[in-house]
Amino acid sequence: MTRRPLVIGNASGFYGDRSDALREMLTGGSLDVLTGDYLAELTMLILGRDRLKNPDLGYAKTFLRQLEEGLGLAHERGVRIVANAGGLNPAGLADAVRTLAAKVGVPVRVAHVEGDDLTARVDGALTANAYLGGAGITACLRAGADVVVTGRVTDAALVSGPAAWWFDWAPDDHDRLAGAVTAGHVLECGTQATGGNYSFFARHDIRRSGFPLAEISEDGSAVITKHPGTGGAVTTGTVTAQLLYETQGVRYLGPDVTTRLDTVRLTDEGADRVRVTGVRGEAPPASLKVGVTRIGGWRNEIVFVLTGLDIEAKARLVRTQLTEVLEGVADTTWTLARTDHEDADTQETASALLRLVVRDPSPDRVGRTLTSTAIELALGSYPGFHVTAPPGPAQPYGVFTSILIPSDEVPHTAVLPDGTRVRVPPPEPPASPAPPAEPAALPAPPAFEARGSGGCAPEGVGGAAPAGSGAEPRKTVRAPLGAVAGARSGDKGGDANVGVWVETDPAWQWLLHTLTVDAFQALLPETARHTVDRHVLPHLRALNFTVTGILGDGVASGHRFDPQAKALGEWLRARHLDIPVALLPAPEATS
Repeated sequence: MTRRPLVIGNASGFYGDRSDALREMLTGGSLDVLTGDYLAELTMLILGRDRLKNPDLGYAKTFLRQLEEGLGLAHERGVRIVANAGGLNPAGLADAVRTLAAKVGVPVRVAHVEGDDLTARVDGALTANAYLGGAGITACLRAGADVVVTGRVTDAALVSGPAAWWFDWAPDDHDRLAGAVTAGHVLECGTQATGGNYSFFARHDIRRSGFPLAEISEDGSAVITKHPGTGGAVTTGTVTAQLLYETQGVRYLGPDVTTRLDTVRLTDEGADRVRVTGVRGEAPPASLKVGVTRIGGWRNEIVFVLTGLDIEAKARLVRTQLTEVLEGVADTTWTLARTDHEDADTQETASALLRLVVRDPSPDRVGRTLTSTAIELALGSYPGFHVTAPPGPAQPYGVFTSILIPSDEVPHTAVLPDGTRVRVPPPEPPASPAPPAEPAALPAPPAFEARGSGGCAPEGVGGAAPAGSGAEPRKTVRAPLGAVAGARSGDKGGDANVGVWVETDPAWQWLLHTLTVDAFQALLPETARHTVDRHVLPHLRALNFTVTGILGDGVASGHRFDPQAKALGEWLRARHLDIPVALLPAPEATS
């Protein structure tokens, strides 16, 4: 007998997301399971520092505040709650939920998943946590849990675990699990799937987007949607953008299944409904990823405001004046952001920002002595000297790395509502290493006008048709890539990924042949000294680029202006190259 689809929603995409989302999701419409994703690389560092101060902490405290009202609502509606808010202390959070339930008078059965914390096994780690799969969540729900809290599981496991429980899937139901993982990846970042952080945001009213839902069927296919009457939008574009977020390669490796992203197909099923089908899965790898955070040292920052004329000379003067005090500092980075405009009509738009970031193993070398020395220049440096903040002490920064460990060495454990501890065995590993992904078949190359591209793009990008193609030239115009393409970018430790997609087949043919790795690096010069890999996802009309090492030691180290690469894709969209006129949107008619 086929069971009806599982209706599963998300109420948190990060630690600090909208606090009333849990109530909104529980009262907004039909729901079987509600998930919350609270963990990220930076969050683990924050929770690690919390645990140093108080061993009873280490979990997302905001989750408890949301449950003060949410427990009763979920109980009334028969909704199970699954969240990774347990962080470094899932057992402690489970106890806190039980205490809260008794206080508000709601009978709930609470379970938790643990075994991911490997900190004691990694020298010098503040935190070290394996990314567990959804099988522990499945075991807790099968035992009748109303609330399941976990430590570090993969974000998508919050969905694949409940789906395996609902449909009683086996560990080797790879295609079905891969479909659920895909749905989970779409839901995990909350309103990013409903129009938030979306390149074409002006098409929709996203002032207060609703959180996403997935209706998962027994075969692993799903419909991505949202509660009726909520803001934002669910379209093939918003779903594509989220599918491209923080992924690397066409094989999306996970502890339960390896998901083939190059098999995902999206179909528009009407207003705010996108069907996800065709997802193929393979056996998971034999190892688990372990995210490791450490205190990397101490950092400080000073931002000088340079106004009016002679901006470059003013910057050189400050750098010269601070040369002596910066001697011996392990890492010094100066950045001049030319935010100034000529003949500006406001003082702010006449000003540029000179940013100094210093990092060192010792807090003394980058502490208040250094920042105070900078401020002492105030009356003896460039005209108009001022800074954006007063001198401050050095602050610790974190470093994120990852290692692999055999799955059978991680004590993945489900602690059931009655306290029974059940060891969750790892899935059977593949009999042999998976073969490399088949290259996507390339469509016939497009034709372009033969002309020098000039500017930022390499010679010929968006220019002539490939030799021997027999295609007729097309008229091109210099325009930003974002006139025809959307993008979504993010971080994976020290690496960044940028997904780029288009909405029509002609645009896809052009993008596929135009946006090569060389073209990508020419458009984004900061990536030129890094290894860049390109992955083709033809069913999504998308390319996914990974840039190795551009984020240094990860977000917590504050290595870059945009330490999580959130806007790297939007920078790419703003870069100009030669685009066929036929691909550009028609100009709006003027009256």
